[in-house]
Amino acid sequence: MQGDELRPPSVFTGLVDLAAASLGGRALGTSDDFFASVDNLVQPGRGEWREGAYTDRGKWMDGWESRRRRGGGPFDWAVVELGAPGLVRAFDIDTNHFTGNHAAFAAVDLAAIEPGAPGELDLEALSWTEALPPTPLAGGAQNLLLAATPTLATHARLRIYPDGGVARFRVYGDVQPRWPALDQRVDLAALRNGGRALACSDMFFSPMANAIAPGDPADMGGGWETRRRRHGRPHDWLILELGARGTVERVELDTLFFKGNYPDRASVLAVDAPGASTPELMLPDTPWRPLVVDEALGPNARHAFDLSEPTPPFTHVRLDIVPDGGISRLRVLGKRTP
Repeated sequence: MQGDELRPPSVFTGLVDLAAASLGGRALGTSDDFFASVDNLVQPGRGEWREGAYTDRGKWMDGWESRRRRGGGPFDWAVVELGAPGLVRAFDIDTNHFTGNHAAFAAVDLAAIEPGAPGELDLEALSWTEALPPTPLAGGAQNLLLAATPTLATHARLRIYPDGGVARFRVYGDVQPRWPALDQRVDLAALRNGGRALACSDMFFSPMANAIAPGDPADMGGGWETRRRRHGRPHDWLILELGARGTVERVELDTLFFKGNYPDRASVLAVDAPGASTPELMLPDTPWRPLVVDEALGPNARHAFDLSEPTPPFTHVRLDIVPDGGISRLRVLGKRTP
């Protein structure tokens, strides 16, 4: 079997993959992607293996692969625009399925571009800061590496020495949102606005962070889904940290694509607990305040709950689903507090 298909991929717990296509990350350019497209770097998963699959340029590979260098500079490069600006802390340079053709070394540079920069970016002329010096890579493996220092960035450049293939490039960090004015309503829980999924009772079928991902999912796998409950607590739950402390005006629970496996009912609660740790939020005496109480849900639908009275500011929310099932998106719409 090519690669380690059976073990789930390692991640940097608590950090967001800022380069993920699901967050809006995209490849902007590369020195060379003769064998396999640079666009693959930010796609989900670890890359697919197709035995015996070839193109007119060689073996089909699910990743980015440059041709063998025969001149020019010492490395190939790929530039990725992050889906959200963030404080970058770590990288995963995954060479899954690339063994005799993987990049031998890799380095990462970061740049921060102000919004609304005019014209087309000159990718090679950006003001790059080296966040990871040239580092040896293992073939057919996740290479989990820490940034030299946490760095604010909107773009990342992956350098590979001298050439070869990388299946996926993950840029892990904390989202640093660019907020509108305080009086504008925003989704306080959105991943792109700095919301974080802290803990849940179960995420057997899909990750809890999917519930606050941008836009609508492409299919059922893009939401948060728990296994069927057979014992234990009467409901499943998810705890989120809001991207900013704020008042809540509207809650949306979306069951898009969940038809025979949507929750029967749901409640949403909130608490104002700046600086609280995840274990503290899970204690039974946490003073959660109900926002949405035991509302019936339907299949494949967006459920909107407008709150009749202004709420005090909150920092965290908890979603309870009864008894189990899938939610494609949870949105907590409100206004930030100063």
